[in-house]
Amino acid sequence: MAGNGVPDATPRTPPAPLPHRRLRRARWAMAAVFLVHGAVTGDFATRIPWIQDHTGIPPGQLGLALAFPAIGASLAMPLAGRISHRFGARSALRGLLALWTLALALPALSPNLPVLCGALLVYGAASGTADVAMNALGVETEARLGRPIMSGLHGMWSVGALLGSAAGAVAAHTGTDARLHLAGAALVLTVLGALACQGVLDLRSAPEEHPPPRFALPPRSVLVIGAIGFCAVFAEGAALDWSAVYLRDRLGAEAGLAAASTTAFSCTMAAVRLAGDRVVARFGPVRTVQAGGVLATIGGLLIVTAGRPAPALAGFALVGMGIAVGVPLAFAAAGHSGPAPSQAIAGVATITYTSGLIAPSAIGGIAQATSLTWSFGLVTVLACGLVAGARVLRVPSRTASRGADAPAAARDSGSGLERS
Repeated sequence: MAGNGVPDATPRTPPAPLPHRRLRRARWAMAAVFLVHGAVTGDFATRIPWIQDHTGIPPGQLGLALAFPAIGASLAMPLAGRISHRFGARSALRGLLALWTLALALPALSPNLPVLCGALLVYGAASGTADVAMNALGVETEARLGRPIMSGLHGMWSVGALLGSAAGAVAAHTGTDARLHLAGAALVLTVLGALACQGVLDLRSAPEEHPPPRFALPPRSVLVIGAIGFCAVFAEGAALDWSAVYLRDRLGAEAGLAAASTTAFSCTMAAVRLAGDRVVARFGPVRTVQAGGVLATIGGLLIVTAGRPAPALAGFALVGMGIAVGVPLAFAAAGHSGPAPSQAIAGVATITYTSGLIAPSAIGGIAQATSLTWSFGLVTVLACGLVAGARVLRVPSRTASRGADAPAAARDSGSGLERS
């Protein structure tokens, strides 16, 4: 490690090869881990209205409380690498994922605003550390397989979020007490997460390897990679939180049609993530993100120029398609960028969480000062940033040589996991 806590350029010792069947099992185990992580988010989101009613806090204070998960995640993420180094990748992931699933029960047990803020701080810290651990292990699994899997893993996260939100919607519709619902979901997801972790790779640091620093500034290259994640997550947060408001207030859509914009965005993003690995394997991360940026830019232009709801709906669907693989490939590029993947991924994750934190309020602030049209104009500009900055996602060619079935030849310098 360099004196400033930034990883030096010394490459890691190549890991011993594993049987292909074991690697395939690890890939599906990681998919299950991502699904469980997403299901927690989906379950929680559906019960926020119940939590607000139970605590009796006004919307403004609720908005303050909902900032604490991102704060907790940003503070705790740098610890994930140290934990993985100390206990090994599988044990660390098992423990951190269990903390995250069990933390799902905490917000509904909160009687007032201070306790709710504390619960959401813990909830966010557990989410962030588990997020870093599972993305680092996902990148390692991808490198050993020698083919892209990160888009599909994040697609499974989206599927988990949809399943969790569906279960939460049923519980809310039937009037189930959120304390019972979230506690039961926490127990079920904890068991499922523990079972999934049995199949992931059990990686341990070499005895002579120095542990990563508890807190360190990420290298400049990771900050540039994080900018791609920032653009994608900003657009995601803007679309999820403001698309229905845009269609209702700007284009006069009725409530059901306005809500369909969020559904269109979420479904297209999940579908593209699930199919994204094949596209990345064929065209590479650079070209894939550039093409996605073009789609998202076209979608943004449709949104800001639409005079009727239908073109705007198509625009939100295109934005979902365009930004879908940006975050998974940013995590993958960070994990492949040096000898300390957890530290690099923590840096990118902190940037993306920050983007998700500021996006809704930034869109609202611009809308209040000007209009929602100008707000989504900013989203369109950031979508262009995906096209301009995609080259930083090029994966080093040495990575694929570690895989069991890496491609026989590289297509071009930006074509993803390639044999050197």
